[in-house]
Amino acid sequence: MSRTNFQELLDAGVHFGHLARKWNPKMAPYIFDQKNGIHVIDLHKTVLKIDEAAEEMKLLAKSGRKILFVATKKQAKDIVAEKATAVGMPFVTERWAGGMLTNFPTIRKAIKKMSTIDKMHEDGTFDKLAKRERLQVTRQREKLEKNLGSIRDMSRLPAALFVIDIQKEANAVKEANRLNIPVFAMVDTCCDPTPVDFVIPANDDATKSIECILNVLCAAIAEGLEERKLEKDKEAVEEEGEAAEVKPAAKTLRSRKAAPKAEKPAEAPKAEEPAAEPAAAPAEEAPKAE
Repeated sequence: MSRTNFQELLDAGVHFGHLARKWNPKMAPYIFDQKNGIHVIDLHKTVLKIDEAAEEMKLLAKSGRKILFVATKKQAKDIVAEKATAVGMPFVTERWAGGMLTNFPTIRKAIKKMSTIDKMHEDGTFDKLAKRERLQVTRQREKLEKNLGSIRDMSRLPAALFVIDIQKEANAVKEANRLNIPVFAMVDTCCDPTPVDFVIPANDDATKSIECILNVLCAAIAEGLEERKLEKDKEAVEEEGEAAEVKPAAKTLRSRKAAPKAEKPAEAPKAEEPAAEPAAAPAEEAPKAE
């Protein structure tokens, strides 16, 4: 069963491509027609590609891995932040910091710096600083929060990237390709789909189009997370049941060890044999008469 339908995509304007003169020939398989100098995307293929991407994202979420959402364009940033937050996934909507993936340890150090500043607030160290130092630390914290706050909980590299507008986010796509991280992306008719592993041919400029596709993908991620939770609950119940079965068995074993051994019935004393009489001493010879 399809996760979305043709009419929903049509109403959201997902089928509108770019000007025909700006097209990329590699997108030809996904183009249905041309009208008034604008390419029209084949929505039947878009539906298939959305379903394929949604199923893969569901599996990633079910396995407990993270998908990093990347969209810094004005039309997409707010909706991406909202949808990614709803399913607990990291996102980048302000600026892609160079080396965010390829130099991830350095990014983690910057995130730890945020935590250090927060601890300074908690333990009162911040209030002891000079006024100028407090201002510098506050500005540094705000800058880090703006650029990296949304990936604060991302302790390791993501399992995949979801990108809106691969031309604008070219650096993110390059870093992911270099590290063999799968890339899901909404790809318009003016883009080269070659670096993308899961191409979703769609209008990446309209907020309604972006929201329509994100609704489907985030619903699939939510399904994967729910299935993961149910599996964990089931495993926990099974473990409790096994533990309950093991305890009585151990108790029985201990009781067996503690029980005193049954005493053997005392054997009747053997009848004493009559002591052997001492051999008669040899009779003394009578003295011979002289």
